Amino acid sequence: MEKKDYEKELVFLQTELLKFQYYVKEHQLKVLIIMEGRDAAGKGGTIKRLTEHLNPRGCRVVALSKPSDVELTQWYFQRYVAHLPSGGEIVIFDRSWYNRAMVEPVMGFCTPEQHSDFLKAVPIFEQLLSQSGIKIFKFFLSINKNTQAKRFKEREEDPLKSYKISDVDKKSQELWDKYTIAQYNMFLQTDTKANPWTIIDTNDKKVGRINTFKTILKTVEYQDKPKPRYFEITEGKVYDAQAEIRRLSQNFPNINMYSNIA
Repeated sequence: MEKKDYEKELVFLQTELLKFQYYVKEHQLKVLIIMEGRDAAGKGGTIKRLTEHLNPRGCRVVALSKPSDVELTQWYFQRYVAHLPSGGEIVIFDRSWYNRAMVEPVMGFCTPEQHSDFLKAVPIFEQLLSQSGIKIFKFFLSINKNTQAKRFKEREEDPLKSYKISDVDKKSQELWDKYTIAQYNMFLQTDTKANPWTIIDTNDKKVGRINTFKTILKTVEYQDKPKPRYFEITEGKVYDAQAEIRRLSQNFPNINMYSNIA
């Protein structure tokens, strides 16, 4: 995407997001946006552009660090529940409870039993949230292995981005296939009709951001909303979890043979 075209679309969509926020506030809606994806998929940049013109009084970004010793003794979802949106609020999770679906099992931060129990519990937990009136968006930003390697190299060479490289990140390339298995299992067991996943291709960051914002705006209502043609998605760059499951099955023919990630 050309820079001038990107900036023009971005301003338009950010204006529409602000109009949507006014509507959320006026009608006391509760909106939860979950941003997941592999390391370097562009979650931070997407969230930054999503929120930069929204009123911070009605929009929060939640990025939790690793759980404390006390939190480790609690119900797994407990520390996330404290950050759920109130009426009139938009909350964005920069990673979420889905840490237990990918990072934790791959890195050995949870047991296979904890991982399995989590995948069974998530649909029930999210159904309860929806029944309480919370509108949930679940985005998975998707990149390929070469793009991840390129972005890691850019981070290492840029002193303003080097802080983004963690020990977990450094292992992402060598553990790529294990993350793929975890990703497959996550979509297979946590994609529901009530709370489906939306996969956004972010190999091109700009296109990915634009498509993410359009996906949100085309599925919600608010005052003075433009016609649907203004929210047309780039063909082939946004798809559902069932399409992603088929793609992973084709690229990894033996993926169904894996009973766990170990």
